[in-house]
Amino acid sequence: MANKIAVAEAAAERSFADAYAILFHALSDPTRLTILRHLVGGEHRVRDLVDHLGLAQSTVSAHLRCLRDCGLVVSRPEGRSSWFSLSSPEDLTKLLTVALPLLPVSEGADLRTHLFAHASQGGA
Repeated sequence: MANKIAVAEAAAERSFADAYAILFHALSDPTRLTILRHLVGGEHRVRDLVDHLGLAQSTVSAHLRCLRDCGLVVSRPEGRSSWFSLSSPEDLTKLLTVALPLLPVSEGADLRTHLFAHASQGGA
């Protein structure tokens, strides 16, 4: 009985760690972070993000799929397009704000100040 409990606890711990790993993997790519920053300003279609980022449609779609698979973004169909938005803008903002003290400060330009200034302009 004790062995079954230990196995169940180990499985739960792996599941917990896997969930965090998936989330942080999604946040580990600069392009995905840029997409999230654009979505702070509201819904975007893939075409909008392609235009903003100057990337191929297939690249943007692949990043959006990763972000959707881990629950950071949601989509809604409209005609032949899909509109993407943040699933929980407040929670994402909290997470990124908590991470601010860990960001490096470069000479002459504080990255944190830049990020907040950009976010206050709607993220685009």
